[in-house]
Amino acid sequence: MAKVDNEISGRLALVTGASGGIGAACARDLWQQGASLALTCHKNRAAADALAQELSAQDQTRKISVHVADMGGLAAGLQQLFLDLEVEHGQPGPDILVANAGYGRRIPNILDIPLEEFEYTLRVNLQAPFLLAQLSVPHMLRQGWGRVVFVSSIAAIGGGINGCHYAASKAGLTGMMKNLANKHAHLGITFNDVAPAMIGDTGLIPDEKTVEGTAGDVKNIPVGRLGVPQECANVVTMLCKTGYMTGQSILLSGGLK
Repeated sequence: MAKVDNEISGRLALVTGASGGIGAACARDLWQQGASLALTCHKNRAAADALAQELSAQDQTRKISVHVADMGGLAAGLQQLFLDLEVEHGQPGPDILVANAGYGRRIPNILDIPLEEFEYTLRVNLQAPFLLAQLSVPHMLRQGWGRVVFVSSIAAIGGGINGCHYAASKAGLTGMMKNLANKHAHLGITFNDVAPAMIGDTGLIPDEKTVEGTAGDVKNIPVGRLGVPQECANVVTMLCKTGYMTGQSILLSGGLK
């Protein structure tokens, strides 16, 4: 029987969209598990820097770097991110990729969605994770170990409140994950996603009032509350520490379907 290696202490984790909400919670959790971190942000560099300082104060023997990266921009920007990773961390890619950065403007009616909005949503939510995975896999292949976790959404299965453009981007993300999982499982690289619904204290849903009167209204959620970012982080960490799980989309929705 092959040796089981689920150790993430000492690994490098790249967490995108780490300036707040789910990304910050994932970064904290992976740091507590002993990983080094590369954090990306777009417009809120101050929050990402504050998080890095907070975690560095807990353990100065490990490295945390912060990178400004536009997930909706050109591929060259993400290629530069990986060049910077090698400079900062001494390796050409992460051992763990948490592709969390996302975008979702709520436009429920298809007649109101401009083509530009549709295209931008897919660039951030689908094209960027594709590029991040494409850039991460070579390093993972060389060492025969890797963990890739995409942050999807209940919208991937037709739910959600943002509109069909957002649903399309997240459904594509889950489909891509399943395809990549099938092709890389025997190479030591797992691909999974966590599909949250109605997570509070995030840019998309800051509080319960944001979802009042929608399908995601708290009164429609069986557990009777919004989820919290730490609960998403719990699932992400579990996926990173469980190499026997791959190709799975985990719906984190409080019972909402």
